[in-house]
Amino acid sequence: MRIITGKYKGQKILGVPGISTRPTTAFNREMIFSMYPHYEGYRVLDIFAGTGAFGLECLSRGAVWVDFVEFATPAIATLLENIQKMKCGASCHVHRRRVEAFLKLEQEPYDLIFLDPPYNKGLVNKCLELIFPSGLLKDDGLVIAEHSPREAIAEQWLAHQTDHKQGKITNFTIFEKSIEE
Repeated sequence: MRIITGKYKGQKILGVPGISTRPTTAFNREMIFSMYPHYEGYRVLDIFAGTGAFGLECLSRGAVWVDFVEFATPAIATLLENIQKMKCGASCHVHRRRVEAFLKLEQEPYDLIFLDPPYNKGLVNKCLELIFPSGLLKDDGLVIAEHSPREAIAEQWLAHQTDHKQGKITNFTIFEKSIEE
């Protein structure tokens, strides 16, 4: 895997050893970044970060800050190594925490939250329950959720859904916080 464009264009991203982490493919990242290409000045939250590919791509495209949240020790080691390779440690922080605990305690709002939990564990809806009522998303902020096609989005979040891309093994559902909230 490599960074697609921006100041880190072409830099190789290391994968997490083993099969426990499913990285977002370059094809899928390209699809998302072609739909939403502008990240200048953004504060980004990359939860269930794995390799950090999404957050690193955002930094490469002009995001000013990324918080990575990951709990698995092998993923943390890989993520830290990828950050060191990009020399972007001053623009991000890695939180070794369970995502639900982080979302309950975090106070700073984000322009973009990327959510890529393990598939078919019901975690997308659990995370949305913590994100929307909490103020973690800025007005007109986006949540991009990568999830299994078998994991349905709860009806209560459909009013926030602005886009949906369906693949064979991966869905992307985009949510927006409206200013009226």
